[in-house]
Amino acid sequence: MIVVTTPTGAIGRQVLPHLLAAEVPVRVIARDPARLPADIRERVDVVAGSHGDIDVVTEAFAGADAVFWLLPPDRQTASLDAAFLDFTRPACEAFKSQGVQRVVGVSGLGRGAASVGKAGLVTASLAMDDLIASTGVNYRALTMPSFMDNYLWQVELIKSQGIFVAPLSPDLKRPTCATRDIAAVAAELLLDDSWRGYDSVPVLGPEDLSNSDMARIMSEVLARPIRFQQVSGAAYKATMLESGMSAAMAQGMYDMLEAKENGLDNAEPRTPQATTPTTFRQWCEEVLAPALDC
Repeated sequence: MIVVTTPTGAIGRQVLPHLLAAEVPVRVIARDPARLPADIRERVDVVAGSHGDIDVVTEAFAGADAVFWLLPPDRQTASLDAAFLDFTRPACEAFKSQGVQRVVGVSGLGRGAASVGKAGLVTASLAMDDLIASTGVNYRALTMPSFMDNYLWQVELIKSQGIFVAPLSPDLKRPTCATRDIAAVAAELLLDDSWRGYDSVPVLGPEDLSNSDMARIMSEVLARPIRFQQVSGAAYKATMLESGMSAAMAQGMYDMLEAKENGLDNAEPRTPQATTPTTFRQWCEEVLAPALDC
């Protein structure tokens, strides 16, 4: 039995087809089971509720061999500790009480980097990894750079003004990965019962690109000029606050992006094992262009 959290999210929903194709029993934890596609809902056990609730995770993890663990976004959190550590504590109790053998989680890239101590969401995610590992469960933390799919948040800006923005230098080359590849790596680990202990698994995509590189590729794929516009960290934070994000989460985003500007994502050496297949050009052709109706 494999349990999947966030089964309707960007990554979790792409993990499910891999597991179902392998014909293993799957259980999901869903706040709103109605959001599950009908064909998926018919093939999985469903536990309704939040995976931050001890009763929910105790029920869901009963008899489970492995768990896919991903935190839900909490834009209104009062603190990063609350969003990452407090949310995860009930699951850690249930990993132990229900005898879960293996957990695969989604985390941040940069452990060991000089800037990781003040890297906002990444610092908090690494603390979450250590908390999970402290239970003694076998754990693999998928450590991520920025997702290609995050550009979907700027679809309207790209469509209406031909720009995308970030508080990062235009020429800073860094890894970026597609959520489809994260899901594939996660599923492979969930289906493999041979690994033991605690380790991180970087998922770096196929190449390091700058925002200028990405603007050029977008322009070529979309057949229209797309430009990257650098904004200040302060302006970016102000925009997040205006959108309704809590001060703690906005500061965590700001600190993470500052750390990325200072090389956080570049601290992990690229290896064949950490390199995943989906190129940014392919992602633009298959995901971004359809989202823009191009």
